[in-house]
Amino acid sequence: MKITDIIALENIANDIRKGIIRAVYHAKSGHPGGSLSCADILAVLYFNIMNIDPKDPESKARDRFVLSKGHCSPAIYATLARRGFFAESDLDTFRKIDSPLQGHPDMNKVPGIDMTTGSLGQGLSVANGMALASKLDRAGCRVYCLMGDGELDEGEVWEACLTASKYNLDNLCVIVDNNNLQIDGTIEEVAGMKHIYDKFHAFGFEVITINGNDVHDILNAFTLAKNIKGRPTVILAKTMKGKGVSFMENQVSWHGKAPNDEEYEQAMKELGGDRHEENRN
Repeated sequence: MKITDIIALENIANDIRKGIIRAVYHAKSGHPGGSLSCADILAVLYFNIMNIDPKDPESKARDRFVLSKGHCSPAIYATLARRGFFAESDLDTFRKIDSPLQGHPDMNKVPGIDMTTGSLGQGLSVANGMALASKLDRAGCRVYCLMGDGELDEGEVWEACLTASKYNLDNLCVIVDNNNLQIDGTIEEVAGMKHIYDKFHAFGFEVITINGNDVHDILNAFTLAKNIKGRPTVILAKTMKGKGVSFMENQVSWHGKAPNDEEYEQAMKELGGDRHEENRN
């Protein structure tokens, strides 16, 4: 499956947002803000860019995806459900004690999850290993790693950047969900994070800057990244936290809480759905 129509991809991103809200609402907990901000990126990756097959989720030939900001699991779960890896009705079990859809993704329990993540800062190192293994095995796999901008506070991220550059991992594409908000405020307020472009460039990355909530921009960026040779690529995707739900947009308070009944109804109405919509599967 490779969907090229922009409107179709935008509609899929909207479906992913509805899945995010659905999952967090039923769990009464979760991280909607940073999940909503990256929905457009995941729609393009999973429905256009990545070589994946829901019928063969462990294929050795598949491209890999690492959600380094693992707390935004509602985003990847909603994406995988929409792509057909499991039933969309499973989203209602998010964070339940007997559900495979836990608060952070588990590669041993959920089809389509390539790496168990949760501790921020570790995803890029794992993605490096996957990209290097693909080169050594001549497998031809590409590896995509989605990080949060707040996650860049972690020193091990920059150690991983050194490694990616040293081994010329041109089959690695890092995406930074640059929504400018983390749990306690803006990235500048929390740790003084500035000049992200210059930092990655200094570590030997090809740096691409885009509007991360614009499907056309995202498609062009991933296409460009595939053609970069001899060095890793990072896409700095400027996004809006809580994108698509008016009262969540650019509000740090929606980093990690669930909507109540009234808020859920409003969110689903804005996204063009309702709490009683029938399961797609």
